[in-house]
Amino acid sequence: MFFQQIQSETQNVKTEVVGMIGKFADWLPESWQPYWDRLQAIPMLKFLIIACIGYVFGKIVQFVVMRSATQLTKRTKTNADDELVLLLKRPIFLTVFFFFLILATNTLDISPGAKSTLIHLLLTILVFVWMSRGFGILALLLKVLSGLKNRYRMIQRKTVPLFSLIGKIAIVGTGSYFILLIWGIDPTAWLASAGVIGIAVGFAAKDTLSNLFSGFFILADTPYKVGDYIVISTGERGMVTNVGIRSTRILTRDDVEITIPNAVIGNAKVQNESSGRWEKYRIRVKVGAAYGSDVDQVCDVLKSIADESDNVCKDPEPRVRMRAFGASSLDFELLCWIEEPVLRGKVVHELNMKVYKKFNEVGIEIPYAKQDVYIKEMPKRD
Repeated sequence: MFFQQIQSETQNVKTEVVGMIGKFADWLPESWQPYWDRLQAIPMLKFLIIACIGYVFGKIVQFVVMRSATQLTKRTKTNADDELVLLLKRPIFLTVFFFFLILATNTLDISPGAKSTLIHLLLTILVFVWMSRGFGILALLLKVLSGLKNRYRMIQRKTVPLFSLIGKIAIVGTGSYFILLIWGIDPTAWLASAGVIGIAVGFAAKDTLSNLFSGFFILADTPYKVGDYIVISTGERGMVTNVGIRSTRILTRDDVEITIPNAVIGNAKVQNESSGRWEKYRIRVKVGAAYGSDVDQVCDVLKSIADESDNVCKDPEPRVRMRAFGASSLDFELLCWIEEPVLRGKVVHELNMKVYKKFNEVGIEIPYAKQDVYIKEMPKRD
C-alpha cells in the first residue's frame, strides 16, 4: 500500500514536470525547436535534465527553509535549535533531489524490473539518510532535556544511555519497517518473529530486565540520591555512593560497600534519613531517674547538657519529655537535632557520657534493677 501510494504520487509529479518541460519548449525561438525535439528523443538526456532541475530545486528549497529557520532561531537564547537546523539541512535537500531522481528514473529506456529496483534503492537510501539524522536529533534532544533542572526528572545524565538505547531501537525499527514496505515485503511475519524472540529473551534474562526496569524507575522517582543516608527494611544502613541502572551501592558505617540489585531495593521499604524538610536528623536519648527525684531538675539538667554540646543544633532547640512511669524509674527522653545523620552514633555517645557524669554531680540517681533477699529464718546447725 505504501509503495503504491509513492508510485501514484510520483506519477502525478512526473506528469506535472513533463508538462513544465513541454511548456518550456514554447518559450524557445522557432530556430531552436528542431534541436529541442531531438533532445527530447534521447532518454538519458531527459534523465539528466530532470536530475539537474531536481538539484537546483532542492538547493532552492534548502536555502528557503534554512533561511526561514535561521531567522526564527535567532530569537531564542539556546543553541539547540541552531544545531537542529544544521542537522535537517542535508536531509531536506536530499529528499527533494531524490524525488526528482525517481522521476528521472521513470524516463529511462530500461526494463520495468530494473526501473523498479532503482526506485527502491533510491527510497532505501533516503530512509537511511533520515535514520542517521534521527540518531543525531535524538542525541541533541536528550542532551537538552538532561540539562534542564527540575523539569524532566526522568531524563537525567545517568538515564540518558537508557533513553538513547530505546530511541535508537525505535528509529531502527521504524526505518526497517519502511524499508520492508518499499521492497514489497510483508512486515507482519517479521514482527511476529521479533515478538517470539523478545518473549524468549525476556524469560531468559528476566532478573536482569527486572533490575534494569527497577533502576529506571528509581532514577525517575528519585527516592534517594548519591550522598543520602538510607536505611533499608532488610537492615542495611549507609551512604549511597552510586545509583546505577542495574544496582545501587551504599557505604556502611564500617566502611564496607554493599551492592544491592535494584529489583530488591525497588521492592523494599527505604527510609531516607537525609531527605524530608531538611537534612537535619533528630536523635533520642532515653534516661531514667529514680522515684522521688525532682522532675524539674531532671528536665533542666538534660536541656543544659544538649545546649552545651557543639554537635547539637540550636535550631530547632533541644527538648525534654517525660514519657512514662516505669517499673523502677521515671522515664525521660532528650530530643535534639544534629546536622547530618552520619553524626548520630558520635553525638549519642557524647550525650550519654555527659548525662551520666552530670547526674552523679547533682545527685540524681539513675535506677537499675536490683533485688532484696530476706531470710526469714536461718537454718539450724546439726
